[in-house]
Amino acid sequence: MKIVLLTSLSLIAFAGNSILCRLALGGEAIDAGTFTIVRLISGIAVLLLIHRLLTTDNQPKSSGSWKSAVMLFVYALGFSYAYVQMDTGTGALILFAAVQLTMITVSLLQGNRLTRLEALGAIIAFIGFVYLMLPGVTAPPMGSFFMMLAAGIAWGLYTLAGKGSTNPIQDTTFNFVRTLPLVLVLLLVTFSYSQLSTKGFILAVVSGGLASGVGYAVWYVALTGLSAIQAAVLQLLVPLLAALGGVLFADEIITSRLAVATGLILGGIGVVIGGRAKHG
Repeated sequence: MKIVLLTSLSLIAFAGNSILCRLALGGEAIDAGTFTIVRLISGIAVLLLIHRLLTTDNQPKSSGSWKSAVMLFVYALGFSYAYVQMDTGTGALILFAAVQLTMITVSLLQGNRLTRLEALGAIIAFIGFVYLMLPGVTAPPMGSFFMMLAAGIAWGLYTLAGKGSTNPIQDTTFNFVRTLPLVLVLLLVTFSYSQLSTKGFILAVVSGGLASGVGYAVWYVALTGLSAIQAAVLQLLVPLLAALGGVLFADEIITSRLAVATGLILGGIGVVIGGRAKHG
């Protein structure tokens, strides 16, 4: 139940992050570079506070890794810049397809084979995801496509790195802290054409401090109880949750397409998790 609760909270945070990013970047309240900078610095501040409050002397010591920090920065940067010229459906499809394919490919290369039920569940969930997102998408600019593709691959690798964490709170905190040199370089490069409003700043702070900082820390804890395949497929819930958020907060209607996609995605995820449990 603990893993189920933590996974649910982290996926909700990811969906919330997508909504915050769309509100900030789509409304031109802030530029993509400044959004990334404020988002990461806010995440660092909140995580350092959480680390101070929750870390005890008898916990195993860990300080993240430069590899994970680079993957985190690449994800955040690519995600922000891709959404400047890409609609929401296209971006979500590319991002989470890349995440899933990256994690499953790495898992297979490491010798972890899919059971028949897991393979079937992954296919069902992905079909549901494509059914929800694909019909309304438009072809993105190639530059935006490759930035979102890079963001998805980076997030997949970052998630896989978290499965080996012995202290998720410390690792997440110091992964964020290690992005600071890259953040400073980005600040120098983008300062001359930065765009910032009060609304954009607030959205970036909430995105970084809560949806990213807290959400990613919770996700790293949840990963200790999930297989790589389960973690990959579960993240297909994020765009679905974002779509449901649109229904709740933007007066959008519940369509038959959304209802069918919900059944396919949740059913596929259930098959994947059940297949892994049955396998061992």
